Amino acid sequence: MDNNWIVDNLENALTTWNEKLAEMWTLLTESPQTFKGGTIWSTVTTINGAMQAIGYGLLVLFFAISIFKSSATFRDFQRPEYVFKHFIYFILAKLGITYGMDLMVNIFDVCNGIVATAASSVGGITSASAALPLEIITAIEDVGFLASIPLWLVTLLGSLFITVLAFIMILTVYGRFFKLYMYAALSPVALASFAGENTTHFGKAFLRSYIGVCMEGAVVVLACIIFSAFASSGVTVVDPDTSVVTQVWSYLGEVIFNMLVLVGLVKAADRIAKEMFGL
Repeated sequence: MDNNWIVDNLENALTTWNEKLAEMWTLLTESPQTFKGGTIWSTVTTINGAMQAIGYGLLVLFFAISIFKSSATFRDFQRPEYVFKHFIYFILAKLGITYGMDLMVNIFDVCNGIVATAASSVGGITSASAALPLEIITAIEDVGFLASIPLWLVTLLGSLFITVLAFIMILTVYGRFFKLYMYAALSPVALASFAGENTTHFGKAFLRSYIGVCMEGAVVVLACIIFSAFASSGVTVVDPDTSVVTQVWSYLGEVIFNMLVLVGLVKAADRIAKEMFGL
């Protein structure tokens, strides 16, 4: 009996995984300015410009709050160092609001340099690509009609699971880009908090969190490299003496386990980056 449709089902699922893996590898070294042709970045830049007006309003508010909260009287203003300190806070906040986009881009470029260096050190993750072994294909093609019924169920479940994992993985990487855009768009509001001594912790937390998002790329690249070495360290062993269903089930179980390891690391990249760098 011709069971090419079962083989095609498995190969289509593995092809989807390989395509999403390659797409993720490409996205990790791409900048927000060039992502999707730069259209999204243009929109974010426009939003950032609109947020600057709000940022300047908050700048004055935070500056006034800091002054009145720090001193019950105006005696402290007789000391030059006190006035100079508040002046420095005001200037930092003003620069942050005006040149916030440049600051965000520079931080991303530094972090992306780490990502690019790690990615170029191995050249790619072709060894992590999944392919259906020839012995599995031969065993499936030789199976009879009755035996193909449970085999169809096994391959359907396995293919569905592989496809879902592939999309979860790539959606996580796309989500990182959306977080970068949100940080860039709202940066004037957060950076305005540097205007007051008592509100600077808001701006510091914003920058630490943004650096954590940027460093997620480095964690994902390292996860891919480790997964590539892990996946290529051993060849899937297929026992020809067992039934075809058992052979396919054993193969899919090992492949899905390896994929779960990578997807789990990619999903946890944000937490790992913040814990690793103390952000």
